[in-house]
Amino acid sequence: MALLVIASCQLMVVLDITIVNIALPHIQTALGFSTTSLAWVVNAYTLTFGGLLLLGGRAGDILGRRRVFVFGVLLFVIASLLGGLSQNSGELLAARALQGVGGAIASPTSLALISTTFREGPERNRAFGVFAGVSAGGGAIGLLMGGILVEWLNWRWVLFVNVPIGLLIVLATPRWIRESERHPGHFDITGALTSTVGMVLLVYGFIRAAQEGWSDWLTLASFGSAVVVLAAFVLVERRSRQPITPLHMFRDRNRAGTYGIMLCLAAAIFGMFFFLTLFVQDVLGFSPLMAGIAFLPVSAVIAVGAGLASRFLPTYGPKPFMVVGALLAAGGLSWLTLTDVHSTYAGSVLGPMLVFSLGMGMEFVSLTLMALSDVPVQETGAASGLLNAMQQVGGSLGLSILVTMFGTASRNEAKDQIPAFLSQATPAERLRFRHTGQLPGIWGDQVLTSGVSAAFVVAAIFTVVAALIAVVVIQVRPSDLERLRGGTGVGPV
Repeated sequence: MALLVIASCQLMVVLDITIVNIALPHIQTALGFSTTSLAWVVNAYTLTFGGLLLLGGRAGDILGRRRVFVFGVLLFVIASLLGGLSQNSGELLAARALQGVGGAIASPTSLALISTTFREGPERNRAFGVFAGVSAGGGAIGLLMGGILVEWLNWRWVLFVNVPIGLLIVLATPRWIRESERHPGHFDITGALTSTVGMVLLVYGFIRAAQEGWSDWLTLASFGSAVVVLAAFVLVERRSRQPITPLHMFRDRNRAGTYGIMLCLAAAIFGMFFFLTLFVQDVLGFSPLMAGIAFLPVSAVIAVGAGLASRFLPTYGPKPFMVVGALLAAGGLSWLTLTDVHSTYAGSVLGPMLVFSLGMGMEFVSLTLMALSDVPVQETGAASGLLNAMQQVGGSLGLSILVTMFGTASRNEAKDQIPAFLSQATPAERLRFRHTGQLPGIWGDQVLTSGVSAAFVVAAIFTVVAALIAVVVIQVRPSDLERLRGGTGVGPV
């Protein structure tokens, strides 16, 4: 029962990253988001989630993990309720950011609770296995559940669904989970704030550039402020006795390379889900439920890739799987750049999506092992939390860059499509276009598809960079292979 409570929390938090993706076209229509600003529905959650993950784990150590776990889940529930009740874009984004705070408190604490709840050995290993399975499968479950909720109810239920689940977790926790011992220490609040604010400013700069161009003064001010705040963050972490981001973790070339690869790959996978969700619904005309089903093969093939990597890691080490995985992901994204308004799911989306997913499955296992390889026991939590944080921050930053490319390509395509539309439009269609600024039918599909293809070009470049980092930076030592062959493993992130 304790494992069910902990796994349910992790499922709820991971699921929320993707469940909203399916609802994005409906949220856009209901609350008046532009396609570029729509990325903030995802980023508002992932930025606060990734930026505060390490602080959330630290809070559990100092204040007691069960207490902090319950608080994080309650905060997540309240934010989900507020998000479902949102009447405008500002209210929804504020609620999504608050959800991220709750998730950042609950998620690392739930993983730590496994260590304090289950005895070391087979019992704890099985618990870690269930936790990892929930983490890996949550994305696909979120897409399918999102499709069902939007199809049968409406988009608000992708947020409301967290309320009953979260309340059940809160009620069950005191009965089945015991409190952990507290450890003295202090919170690196300054580090948490400067890292999160700096990333928000950087992401805002890219999204602003997509809307207003690179010469806009607010775009430039955002980038300049981000550089200053992130530089301050590095100085704070170097001087802190208990930093939220242990910078010495980056001194090991393998770990530093692993974090760089995760940044690049997270950008690619967040972008793939975001833009393919829009494409299959807006261009291919899939219903939300069909869109959710369309993404189910992703998790199945990720599991296949992870299984292959796990099976042969003791023989070949993680580096070959890092390189091949990144190249497969690059191949899948390059294939997706060929999509156009005449593309079909079976002919143009399914194949590249499966190639991409196979590569990502290989990467997940290899990156986790390398990030936690040769890490002292007392720093295992920091190393795993840092890998998680890199995934969330890389996803947010990468998505904002991809949205910028999408916006630039879409504007350029619109310059060609608007005259073609106006030459054939009825007076009523022209009037509607003046009010909404959105091109209808095939003209709008052409603009969207052009932007999506440009975004996939950049996403493919991210994965090529990841492959280059793996080739140049990663060095698998004989001791690493010996640990793998001897069965000394690490817990999942």
